[in-house]
Amino acid sequence: MALPALVFLALAAFAAALLWSPYAGRAAVLHLMLAVGAMPLIFGAMTHFIPVLTRTRSAPAGLLGVPLLGLAGGALVVGSLGFPHMIWGRHAGALLAVTAAGTLLVWSRSRRAGMLGSPHPGLAWYEAALACIILALCAILAGAIWPEQMPALRRFHLHLNTLGFIGLTALGTLSVLLPTVAGRPDPEAVSRLRRDLLWAVAGTILIAIGAAWFGVLAGIGGALWAIPLVRLGASWLRRYRVEILALHGAAPLLAAALAGFTLSMLFGAAAVAFPVLSPTSAYIAGFLLPLVSGAASQLLPVWLRPGMQGNWHARLRVSLGRHGGTRAVLFLISGVGAGSGLEWGVPLAAGTLLWFILQAGGALALALIIKKENPS
Repeated sequence: MALPALVFLALAAFAAALLWSPYAGRAAVLHLMLAVGAMPLIFGAMTHFIPVLTRTRSAPAGLLGVPLLGLAGGALVVGSLGFPHMIWGRHAGALLAVTAAGTLLVWSRSRRAGMLGSPHPGLAWYEAALACIILALCAILAGAIWPEQMPALRRFHLHLNTLGFIGLTALGTLSVLLPTVAGRPDPEAVSRLRRDLLWAVAGTILIAIGAAWFGVLAGIGGALWAIPLVRLGASWLRRYRVEILALHGAAPLLAAALAGFTLSMLFGAAAVAFPVLSPTSAYIAGFLLPLVSGAASQLLPVWLRPGMQGNWHARLRVSLGRHGGTRAVLFLISGVGAGSGLEWGVPLAAGTLLWFILQAGGALALALIIKKENPS
């Protein structure tokens, strides 16, 4: 499935979930966003980035169906949550998704083994993310055998998905993507990725186990996650402060995603004492939405027209990033509001996302007209 289509599918799923949230159950809304929107997009992005990180040929045509397999699995899970007679869809969807993730992981390991030299350290973040989603999905399948553990297994699944699968993928990508957006390399990125993966993985596992069974471990996991977050944030503020504070562009959105991820973890820690807080809502509004819209602003031109980058790509990138700084601030405000349980948080996030979707649709339509008129 083409990457631009996956981007707009994810954006549509996010918008539908936010608009549907007042009328649907929390689990259905979350799975629409994460399993139907985010998971297929991440699988598709990995088929693009893994060859880059291993300096090998593009993904084979057969592997491009992996995002569709993940999408089918996510759709089955959402269906099972919306229609009680489709309870079988929960485990069938998990099986399809774990097959897709396992296929990607095996393929990534084979690319690693067949390449000359060492891969970029970002590859290890992707492989750790895939291992997390496989373990998260296996936890749901295990619930069929141990139904008395199902509530704990769901919490284990949620944290391995949000912090492990999506979080590790995001941090591994952001470390490279923001310097690319800024047009200035980060000389510490490679060494930092090598150093920080252990802290992030250990933190994810401890938080997941703590949320499910042993609460004290979650605090230790959060402290471990703080190490890579603080290091990355401090590096960005030293090197890319001007780009991050700009009115336009993808950089403010990518920085907002890092801030929103950190914010959601702080909400998670505070929710122990203040149950009214919603770390998941802060995660979606403050992290996931700026992450995908910011990454799309930078990557859509490349995915629409691969090869040599020219004026067409630059013009489209400028159009997609227009008012990116304003949207970044609005997403963060909505993350604080939604995470605090305030009614205006989710509508603000939905409105900001719809603004980007309309802007992106118009920019894309104009760019494709220009491309057709000037194919060179």
